[in-house]
Amino acid sequence: MYNALKQSIQALMANKARTLLTTLGIMIGIATVILVLSAGEGFRSLINNQVASFGTNTLYIQTQVPSTSKNKSPRDEAGSGIVITTLNQRDLDNVKRLPNVVDDYGMVMGQAAASYRSNSKTAVYIGASAARFKIDQSTLKSGRFYTAAEDDSGAQVVILGNKIATDLFKQDDPVGKLLRIGSLNFSVIGVYNSSSGLGGGNDDMVFIPLNTAQKKMLGINYLVEAVVQIQDLNLSDVTAQDISTTIRHNHNITDAAKDDFKVTTQSQILDIFNTIFNSVTILLIAIAAISLIVGGVGIMNIMYVVVTERTAEIGLRKALGAKNYNILQEFLIESILVTLLGGAIGISFGAFLSWVLTAVAVSSGLAWTFSLPLYAVGIGFGVSAIIGISFGVLPAVSASKLDPIEALRHE
Repeated sequence: MYNALKQSIQALMANKARTLLTTLGIMIGIATVILVLSAGEGFRSLINNQVASFGTNTLYIQTQVPSTSKNKSPRDEAGSGIVITTLNQRDLDNVKRLPNVVDDYGMVMGQAAASYRSNSKTAVYIGASAARFKIDQSTLKSGRFYTAAEDDSGAQVVILGNKIATDLFKQDDPVGKLLRIGSLNFSVIGVYNSSSGLGGGNDDMVFIPLNTAQKKMLGINYLVEAVVQIQDLNLSDVTAQDISTTIRHNHNITDAAKDDFKVTTQSQILDIFNTIFNSVTILLIAIAAISLIVGGVGIMNIMYVVVTERTAEIGLRKALGAKNYNILQEFLIESILVTLLGGAIGISFGAFLSWVLTAVAVSSGLAWTFSLPLYAVGIGFGVSAIIGISFGVLPAVSASKLDPIEALRHE
């Protein structure tokens, strides 16, 4: 075995350029796999951080179009063209009395032109009750949050996302100044810190009291969605069921299939994301596998060329007493070494690309964490070894079966 390994290394070192080119296909494929798996872990941490930014112990209530004879399953309200107006503050007041519920707040959403002096842009505004600030984990760069009294009175105060504050006020300090949203003037009382979420999170939004948004901006008395803070996360499923029962009673719903709302836990949100992400990951790995197969075929072809070039050498060694398995062993080891070399370079290159991606994401303000999972490294080396064995067997067998007399004629 030692002699076969030594001879294989010498053979590879004798033609460095060909060895490097042979490993290229494997290197690219393994690097792609490592990048996908490593970046996937970083992206997963980003999603977890973003979900946690809404509060670590939270449930979500959203309106939905209930099922009908034509519509066999409930649909999200967004994009359906149907407005559900049944979710209201009374529902949340009742939900707040449930065991394990700490607090809750309702939200509405709209869009309007926001302007300060000559600067203007279309802004998405969120109307939420003051309880939001007890649950939400986002922090202010300057100013303060609005109070429950300001919410109840429909005060025209606003908190700006970091980006929209910069876009509208440039170098000016927004706090204390008036901002026109739609047809109303609002006093800016706070500015959020830059968000690390996807799409900038809260950065391009403005936040106003719920009653102000409902009565003065939208002319409605219902809610679009709500966030519920719970005490014990382990009881989230039970609490979600209690919330559903309470709202069904308020909405006179006797059949759960007719629900005009849905309650979602954080674990369910993450499960949905993981299902989607895992499917995408499998697709990307499948694409990378094509590169690995191409690289494997390239190794097999090169090894056939090597066998042809070294036919006379093989004949001489067999004439001097080398057995078939000695020849088989040497060429198989040579094939495995080539793929392991490509795998090692690919793992290093993939890790480097993942680190670069992390640096770019962090510099863009995303809560991205660099991660190189051990299973990814294991997959990289494992796949390399499998390819080396699988695509190296045929050339090695071909070399071992050469007739020594016929081989020596190639001298």
